[in-house]
Amino acid sequence: MSVSVRTSAPAAAVPAAGARPVASPPVSGPSPAELLDFVRRTVGDGTLIASLPLDPEGRTWVRLDGPAGSEAWLIGWPPGTGTGWHDHGGSHGAFATASGSLREDSLAARLPTEGWKTLELAEDVDRERRLSAGEGRAFGRHHVHEVRNESPAEHAISVHAYYPPLPLMRRYSRTGAVLRLEQVERPEEWQ
Repeated sequence: MSVSVRTSAPAAAVPAAGARPVASPPVSGPSPAELLDFVRRTVGDGTLIASLPLDPEGRTWVRLDGPAGSEAWLIGWPPGTGTGWHDHGGSHGAFATASGSLREDSLAARLPTEGWKTLELAEDVDRERRLSAGEGRAFGRHHVHEVRNESPAEHAISVHAYYPPLPLMRRYSRTGAVLRLEQVERPEEWQ
């Protein structure tokens, strides 16, 4: 397990004109179900969960060794923090809550990966779920979501795993039904 800890969101790069997403390699590693099993087992490791330094103002994270070449993270969420809308660059994954509660808003629609900056979303594509301690979920390669700790007073802690390791993350802004691609982050910006 890595011991590097970050206490604020990494800076992000704006994609260059004509930038194309990185193609996803063939999936031969752990399945979404296997990653879900891993994150569920990991949130049960009280010693590991207690080792995460918590910051009252910003998220903290520690990189973990995931199964079969996957990437995994232990993340601390102060009250009121969240990820903003993003995808995982073609990786599938899973996450589970170790303590506290997280809200996930996601889109039940596959977005095009290139050739757009702004999309108007159709009605009925929004999904919401709440994950309390011990609960988790897996997701596919085209998942777009935001995750938040809505508690006004309690930290949340979660474990996330991705395969293949994240080649990039696309960040979006959303106003009503309009989703806009804002930036593309690469691994060297958050590791």
